[in-house]
Order: sequence, then C-alpha cells, then structure tokens
Amino acid sequence: MANFYKSILVFCATFYVVCARHEAYDGHTLYEVVVKNAEQAVFVNGLENEIPIDVFSYANTGRAGEILVSKEQKMEFEAKLTSMDVDYSILTENIKEQLEREDMILAEAASKPVNSSSSRSSRLAPLPLDRTHRFQVVDNYLVQVANAYPNRVTVESAGRSLEGRDMKYLKISTTNFQDRRKPIIYVMSLLHAREWVTLPATLYAIEKLVIDVTDHDLLNDFDWIIMPIANPDGFEFSFTSNGRFWRKNRRINPGTNCMGVDLNRNFDVDWGTASSNDACTQTFHGPRPFSEPESVNIRRVLNAYSNRIDMLIDIHSFGSMILFGRGTGVLAPNALTLNFVGVNMAQAIDRVKWPSKPNYVVGNIAHVLGMTGSGGLSDYAQVGAGIPLSFVYELPAYRGRRDMMGFLVEPSFIRQAGVETWEGIKAGARTIRNM
Repeated sequence: MANFYKSILVFCATFYVVCARHEAYDGHTLYEVVVKNAEQAVFVNGLENEIPIDVFSYANTGRAGEILVSKEQKMEFEAKLTSMDVDYSILTENIKEQLEREDMILAEAASKPVNSSSSRSSRLAPLPLDRTHRFQVVDNYLVQVANAYPNRVTVESAGRSLEGRDMKYLKISTTNFQDRRKPIIYVMSLLHAREWVTLPATLYAIEKLVIDVTDHDLLNDFDWIIMPIANPDGFEFSFTSNGRFWRKNRRINPGTNCMGVDLNRNFDVDWGTASSNDACTQTFHGPRPFSEPESVNIRRVLNAYSNRIDMLIDIHSFGSMILFGRGTGVLAPNALTLNFVGVNMAQAIDRVKWPSKPNYVVGNIAHVLGMTGSGGLSDYAQVGAGIPLSFVYELPAYRGRRDMMGFLVEPSFIRQAGVETWEGIKAGARTIRNM
C-alpha cells in the first residue's frame, strides 16, 4: 500500500511539473503540406532556409510534409504557401498540448512498478521498455551489462561529447572480437536528439544479443557494435523545459544566437552541397566536415573496424522507411544489393508490426524523401569508411496517424519499437550471411 501511495505522489508531482513545461512551444502549429509537383516540393522544402520553421518531414509528390511553425511565423508561412498555390491543412493548432500529453503518459508509465519477472533466470534485468530513459541511466546500464556478461560484452568509449559526456558503445562477441573472419554489424540510435523512440531499438538489440538470447546464430556468425546514444548532449537537452524538439548537438555557434550542428550533416562525403550554411536551421552542417567531437568519435569507431563491418544501421524516426544512399540522389554502385537487403528487412518488420502502422518503404534517401541531403553518416559509412551496406531506419510515427505529432512517444509502443526493429536487423544479418 505504501508503494501505491508513493506512486500516486510521484505521479501528482510530475503532473504539476509537466504542466509548466514547453512554454516556448505555446502556439506553435503543425501543418500538413501537400505538393502537386516537383517545383512546389523544391519551394516548400527550401522554406526552412528562408524563415525559422522546423521541417518534421519533407514534402514530395507522393508524400505530404509536416512542418512546425511558431505563432510569430504563421502568417508569413501561410502567405508563402498560398503564393505558390500549395495546399496545406493544420494537423495540430497548438503543439504544446501534444507535448503535455506526452509528458503525462510517460510520467504515468514511469510511476508504475517495474516488472522484473523477465530477469529471474538472468544475471541482469534489462531496462524496462515502457518508459524513456535518460542518458545517465543508459550510460550506467551499458557498464552493468559488460560487468554481468564479461565473456560476451566489452564496454568501450568512442570519446567525449562537446559537453564532456562519454559516448559509450558495446562490443558483443563470442570471441572477444579476436576472430577477424567474423563480420561486424554496427547499430546506432539518437544521432538526432529528439527521436526518443529510436533508443528502445538499440536497447532491445542488446537485450536479445546478451540477456535473453534466442537467436544464437547471430552471435556465432557476427560480432556486434551497438551505440545507443550518439548525440548525448542534444539528447539530454531534449528533456529540458523547452528542448523537446531539439535535433542538433549543443555547439555554440559564434556570431549568432543559434546553437547546434546537425551531426547527420557533419560527415565529409558531399559535405555542404545539400545542407544548410545557416546556423539557425535544423540542418546546419557546421563550420567544416567533422567539426564536432561526436562525428569524430563515430568516425574513429567505424575506421577502427571498417575492414570487418559488413552492415551499418543508423536508426531514426519517423516515417516507416528503410533508406540507403547516396543522399544526393546518386545511386550507389551496389544499389540493387542495398535494395534487396532493405526489402528483406522491411518485410520482416511488416510481418510483426502493429496493423495501425503503415508498411515500410524502401529506397534511396533522396528519391523516397523527395529532397537531397549531404554529409550524412550513412554516406560516409559506405563511401568514406568502405562499409558495403549502410542503411537509415526511420521508425514509425505515433500510431502512424497523420493527426498526431510524429515524434510523440507512447509507452505502449516503446517495447514494440524494439521488437519490430530487431526483426528487421535480424533479417538483414541473415540475408547478407546467405548471399
């Protein structure tokens, strides 16, 4: 009974706190934008370089875009769309209400006792996947996993972030990475800070490779590198009162009032050719390639094992997509193989996904999204580090619904995000093994 009342008190206290959050987003409106042709798509997707808007998803002729606009910019934004005869509608009049809802449902989930029954036969309980974990919790957990399973797991540091946080990753292997004939699969999440739903995908992969192993062939045939939090400073900032939609790292950009670099535009393949020079935009590529310690740290890990990494999977949200390079729209020489492996992964996910979620789409990043990008990790992995197969996963939006903000996390889907993404990763590993 005491625990029950304690849970109620925690929930009520959290309710009081969350109602005072997100003031910076009060009055921000989420628009759905529908373009009729390529000219309109280029115009709409280029607006982020003209006015301070936040593009959640880019518009193309086969897919509506989602754009968040502050109350100060709404009139100008709508006028620009009207001038080009672009159709739009309002998905959410005030995004702050959605953020308060997310806070409430996550607080309610966190107030419930943790069910530890799944850990009775193991040395370590996996992190519960009905809530969103903060950086320090995950950081401690990686150390605990390595300590509990020293014959299979090593915890390593890729280096420090801009603000000094340790970018830890796990090396999972039955041979302590000594068998150089074994290919490596590299899996990473949270390169973009606000994409909280991607974290359970890497945490669940750790659970299934270390704590609750049912697919022993994946351990026997592959070594694994898993980095759950690739942007620790941005991720931590996204939990602050007005940081929920923070995407970049936390660089202070001299001469501006705007902070952060989009780490997924900071790698040196096609850097600066299809990204933003404006430090105030979400896709600011930084002052130079690899200007950020986070991208340098990732490069260090990839280059250390590039001759053995067969596949890289960089997990993002949202959109139910599996994408491959190059971000400029130029197909990689092995595009047919990339597509074949991607389709196998997508079909595996579609077999276990919730019926309310759309089927996964597979294809080149620029062709599927209807816009080009440069300096991305997936392109660097394939072109710069020589990794044969490099993919971007875009996990599903909130219930797959167009009327709900796509980055919103619902507790009931957190574990499912891990489960279905793991099915895709498994299918990819087995496909390349059998090729």
